[in-house]
Order: sequence, then structure tokens, then C-alpha cells
Amino acid sequence: MVGSGTTLGEWPTVEELKQVLDITSDDWEVTVERVLESAIARVKADVGAWDDILDEPDYNLAQAALRMGELLALRPEAAVGAASDPTYQRLIYGHRRRFGIA
Repeated sequence: MVGSGTTLGEWPTVEELKQVLDITSDDWEVTVERVLESAIARVKADVGAWDDILDEPDYNLAQAALRMGELLALRPEAAVGAASDPTYQRLIYGHRRRFGIA
């Protein structure tokens, strides 16, 4: 484990997202939890063919979920077009199993 944050095989916690968003109050706990769950679901969908029983996130996917959570919370319009967010794209690079057909 590096530091005291997410370990390999774990999605980020609500506390980690609150730290990224610089939230010090517990008033936003439910909202932040919903944002984080949405962010994790988006990462799983972007990877494609995610199996909750067999698959575990690595550090890049966990960080991608934090980045997506940040985008969803602060700039929802940017989260829609995450394909144009270079940070998110670098984190998810090489993890996709399914690609959209144009």
C-alpha cells in the first residue's frame, strides 16, 4: 500500500473524494457518496464488460474514478464529454475492453 489512500483492488472512498473536492463538512456526505458511485459506474462502463466478482480496479482506474467524481461534482458538462478530458483519458488508457462503433 502506498500512503494511506486506496490500495490495489479498491475503489476510492467518499473521504478521498471529499479531499479532492476540498469538502471539510459532513453536510455533503450523501451527495458526495452518490457522485462517487456514479463516477465508479462510469469508469466500469468505459472499461466495458466489467465483472464485479472477477475484476478489481488498479491504481489508474481508482484515480480515474476520482477524476470522474471531480468532473461530475464541479463540471458536469465536462463529465459528459470525458473523452476530451486528457487526465481521465490517460488514466483509463489501456483498460478498455469494449469500444463504441461509429
